[in-house]
Amino acid sequence: MDKNTLLSSFGKWVAPINFNLLYEQVDALKLDYYTKKLTTESYLKLMLLAHLDEWDSLHDMSDAMVDDDLQKAVGFESISVSQLSRRNNEIPSEVLAKLFFHLVGKIKTFHTGTKTSMPLNIIDSTTIPLNVKKYRWAEFRKTKAGLKIHMRLVMMDKHTLYPDQLTMTPAKEHDRNQLEVLVDDPNAMYVFDRGYLDYERFDRMTDDGYFFVSRLKKNAVTRDIHIFHAREEDILSDKMVWIGTTQNRAENAFRVVEVKDRRGEILRLITNRFDISPKEVSDIYRSRWEIELFFKWLKQHVKIKRFYGESETAVENQVYTALIVYCLHVLIQLETGSKRKILQVSRWLKRMVWKPAYQWVRRLEDRTVP
Repeated sequence: MDKNTLLSSFGKWVAPINFNLLYEQVDALKLDYYTKKLTTESYLKLMLLAHLDEWDSLHDMSDAMVDDDLQKAVGFESISVSQLSRRNNEIPSEVLAKLFFHLVGKIKTFHTGTKTSMPLNIIDSTTIPLNVKKYRWAEFRKTKAGLKIHMRLVMMDKHTLYPDQLTMTPAKEHDRNQLEVLVDDPNAMYVFDRGYLDYERFDRMTDDGYFFVSRLKKNAVTRDIHIFHAREEDILSDKMVWIGTTQNRAENAFRVVEVKDRRGEILRLITNRFDISPKEVSDIYRSRWEIELFFKWLKQHVKIKRFYGESETAVENQVYTALIVYCLHVLIQLETGSKRKILQVSRWLKRMVWKPAYQWVRRLEDRTVP
């Protein structure tokens, strides 16, 4: 019998995590030096289950320990809220970040050597409101606080999407300040909204060989250099232009494609690619919607709208473990060749978490299941 058959679905799910990397960090930082019960590994497993089952609080996490199977998975029978809170604030977020990026590397290996078109790197941010009295470190107005997650989502094909880079800042941080952090691969096509509009940076990206598609603001000033014939449906115009005013003009010439969206609104799309059709430019920009769906999934199906701790470390730990959950779902999709949506993968895992792994995997692989 294959060894995976003997695993629970939970064991199969977390198997891609590089626990050796975790142990190395734990030893180097002496994270478990005085810990008798709630080790870093046990904390990680509890956090992943908290996201999967959408536990609302550390009290829920503590109460969940009545489950015999959970006790076996983490190696103890009970844990207090105070112990959970202490570990949540003690474990450096860099430890979990390294596990997340290692999982991202595993996802990328599934596409190594395959002939795929230039992947789309979709960039956007989402803001999570916080209580200003509890989260002073995230204050951006006298009466408001918030966490902004700046994210890059890779779209290899219509079935494979995953986050591969992020930064977290207080909500007052402007999006375009994070663009250079999120743009680092010249072999990808970048897509972002008008919140990242910066002519000087567009020039640098073009000079450095990075391709992008974005959206111009309605009041953006352009001067035509050449007009291409736009013969495709919903394409209103296709031009090579100078962009900006005489005092503040980009040095490179860019392409502006005017399209009509599904609601009839006219969008002015800017790109530095002239080798693709205007419809391809439009389709690339429309792919940006995938990151909106990704943020929606995060806020609705894992716990990042309500945090288990108030420190910056506790908040970052919760975000990284949420992203680890998503990456684990993607990896089981890739391993099984399943076309099931992430939400379906998660729902079935939740129902079968302590059952033998083969039952969960077989259901993911079964093309006849509605």
